[in-house]
Amino acid sequence: MKNYVHGYSTIEADRLQDQAETLARLLHADVRYPVGATVLEAGCGTGCQTVILAGHNPESHFVSLDVSPSSLLKAEEAVRSAGLTNVRFEQADIFNLPVDDETFADATFDHIFVCFVLEHLSDPLGALQCLKRVLKKGGTITVIEGDHGSFYCHPESPEARRTVDCLVSLQAMLGGDSLIGRKLYPLLHEAGFYRPVVSPQMVYVDGSRPELIEGFSRNTFIAMVRGVRQQAISAGLIDEATWERGIRALEAATGPGGTFCYTFFKAVAIRA
Repeated sequence: MKNYVHGYSTIEADRLQDQAETLARLLHADVRYPVGATVLEAGCGTGCQTVILAGHNPESHFVSLDVSPSSLLKAEEAVRSAGLTNVRFEQADIFNLPVDDETFADATFDHIFVCFVLEHLSDPLGALQCLKRVLKKGGTITVIEGDHGSFYCHPESPEARRTVDCLVSLQAMLGGDSLIGRKLYPLLHEAGFYRPVVSPQMVYVDGSRPELIEGFSRNTFIAMVRGVRQQAISAGLIDEATWERGIRALEAATGPGGTFCYTFFKAVAIRA
């Protein structure tokens, strides 16, 4: 994915793994498919979500696709390491699913799963319409996205907010939308899906939840913001001193008396 603002470093791969493990219960607890169901995971990346999804649905069959060959290699290794045998990987572009390949023939899949993908696309509506073609009538699509505008912390400072806003701006400059969580209902409706239902999933962190302080506040959110430091400074969105003050302020919210709050949005809709 050429517009992936976070890059493809080993550090980013580790961050994605921490994120998946930390949020597994929140985002995947109720994602269950019938025995024998065929599920398309669109945009599997390095397989962090794949392992959880396939592990929770051992009697369903998954086709997990991604445009990046290097990401697919990591995803395949993750699935092998987990001992899963119900996943097949395909290299493909969501916008150009091969119509002459029976894997992506019209109305092939019982269900589709898309997680943390639409935010990086310049045409999320078009992506949903392309995916709709391969979904059976009566099948469901599940879409999960974050929304950086939903973040707040205590204590908070203008510098902390500005570092987060840098990430929002950089993603927009690349054609993505890190505020897309709030738009899932209208996107699915406009794409022609039936009865979209959106469930906000809030992550709240304070001193009584040390596992979330480490897994979400530090290793997921702050690590994600830290990852765009050089891009933000080079783009003239912020100066180095202000950036460092902002990061220190975010870190302060992980200490005694600090709190973090962020909302993910999970949407499920039907192909009529």
